[in-house]
Amino acid sequence: MIPLVCAVGVLAATTACSPAAADQPQVEVDGDRVRVPVSGGLVEVDTSSLGLRAEAPDGRTWQLSAPAEGDLGPAGQVSARGGAATWRYPEKGLTVTATGRGGRLEMTVHADREGTLTWPVTATDPATTELQLPRGEGIAVPVADEWWNSEQAGLVGTEAAVVGGLTMPFWGTSLPGLGASYIAESDIGTALRFTSEQGRLRASASHEFSPRESTMDYRMTFAITDGGPIAAARDYRDWLQHHGGITPLREKIARNPEVGKLIGAFHAYTWGRARTAEGVQRLRDLGIDRMWLGYDADDEPMDEQAVAAAKQAGFLVGPYDSWANAQEPGQADNPASKWPDPVWPDACVREADGGVLPGFGGRGCYLSSEAFRRAEPTQHLMADRTREFTANGANSYFLDVDAAGELHSDHSPAHPMAKEQDRRNRLDRMAWLSGQLVLGSETAGSWANGVLSYNHGSVTPVTDQLWKLEKDKQSWGGYAPQGAPAFFFKPVRLPADVAKAMYAPEYRVPLYQAVLHDSVISTERWELSWSKLPDQSKNRAMLAMLHNIPLNLVLDESELDSHGAQIAQLQRFFEPLHRAAATEPLADFRWLTPDHLVQRTSFGDGALTVTANFSARPHDGLPGGCLDAVVRGGAPQRICPAGL
Repeated sequence: MIPLVCAVGVLAATTACSPAAADQPQVEVDGDRVRVPVSGGLVEVDTSSLGLRAEAPDGRTWQLSAPAEGDLGPAGQVSARGGAATWRYPEKGLTVTATGRGGRLEMTVHADREGTLTWPVTATDPATTELQLPRGEGIAVPVADEWWNSEQAGLVGTEAAVVGGLTMPFWGTSLPGLGASYIAESDIGTALRFTSEQGRLRASASHEFSPRESTMDYRMTFAITDGGPIAAARDYRDWLQHHGGITPLREKIARNPEVGKLIGAFHAYTWGRARTAEGVQRLRDLGIDRMWLGYDADDEPMDEQAVAAAKQAGFLVGPYDSWANAQEPGQADNPASKWPDPVWPDACVREADGGVLPGFGGRGCYLSSEAFRRAEPTQHLMADRTREFTANGANSYFLDVDAAGELHSDHSPAHPMAKEQDRRNRLDRMAWLSGQLVLGSETAGSWANGVLSYNHGSVTPVTDQLWKLEKDKQSWGGYAPQGAPAFFFKPVRLPADVAKAMYAPEYRVPLYQAVLHDSVISTERWELSWSKLPDQSKNRAMLAMLHNIPLNLVLDESELDSHGAQIAQLQRFFEPLHRAAATEPLADFRWLTPDHLVQRTSFGDGALTVTANFSARPHDGLPGGCLDAVVRGGAPQRICPAGL
């Protein structure tokens, strides 16, 4: 029997019923309340305010979202049809539809005119204990923690664009034994703002309705979870598998066996003599038999002999490049910003006033992916560039920015472009590149998982304070000397608050790995090499092993002199763990102690289990500062990284 969806008029004592779609649960409308069954309970929508309340099977209820910020005006009558409830806010020109889909509540807000809606407003229920955010790999923030509610933590008062500011378009909340997942299906035009109210954190989404950007429909999806630290990530993974999909690493290896060389490999950008054939041999002499080697866009790339030596050793090797920046050819400060005429300035992104959008570090301009798309059939800019940068035989490529979500609107009459078109263009050209080479990009958003095999940056939970530090060349280091720029090699002691926000292990949760571990191999940002931050080196090594991800290094001769033996020891420990689990999903993550300093991950169906003790005290036979790993069928293997 097909269930009937019944609607009770808000302004009149009438009831309307209509057949529900076969894949949609019955939606109940009672006055200004819309109740939608979801997996694990139901959600009630207050149509007068867009406030949401969840109810678990045991009868417990909690606020899933506070009312929308600002006055929506009176709501019109609710109608029900095909398993969905719809109503309007005439004063704001908004039409809202609520329906159940895939065990979740799906809500779409359509705007008749430009404007902004701040909703949902989350983590507002007094029982909420934690907020999970895909900032980099992921953090879990206690909402009532005094430090996290302070200015020192660098979270309150900030806003993260869902595309670009977060690595994935979701977040989660936890209560004792329960939780919620929030997925911003309309990621472009949506941002997440963090505030503190009476000493408690909250996260409020804000969506900009723009006809030009085709963001007049705003869709949010809500789910009830078990409240575990990666529950929201599990929910998003399930959603993603049904909306665009996750491309398994196994499939990428089947298409291009060279991708398999990423398994067990650390990543390193090379400088000076480390870029030579002799440098490659030195890595082999240290006992390193798996490595991804890259080199910056400068005037001394790896030559054919070095690339041949790397490939003979079984390594991947490739250039850094960017197709997103151009400078005037006669004044360009690096080869990656030099393009043939008339790319500069004809292909520059133009702002609404017609001016050029300044490029990296305020130099040159950002390039329009639409200009490249239109020019490629006749001018072959991207094809010629790739051929030039891989003439030395490189078998890999790192394309900066393209997957990071820094999308642009281009107001140029010659190549107009909205942000969604920019994303499609980038996906198309990355797909083309990955058909030839083992491709990586920067801080890859989940939307790019199908076209990449690795990324540099998605692991790092960057705070705005980090960018301020990096701009201080005196303390952080500049781009000299040429063979070993201090920006990458000079050790830096992070201020205590920045170190805590980014690397305190009790706040780190593997959200990115819970979604994409078996699809994209990810590392930290390349300017944050393992040795750049010596105070965090021990914990970063342990986090890498625990999350089954490679370390990212910068190497020159002096770095190999100082830390080569230690790097080799870590790589030899990591390789069998990665071989066992790189193509497996992250199956579980849990805290084993109340202080969250003892953590355990498991991958696949028992392929690998790793337990890390970040505390100073032993736990269940595992000393503080040590990590045990068990590959299926094997004995525990232990490492206690010394740090730097």
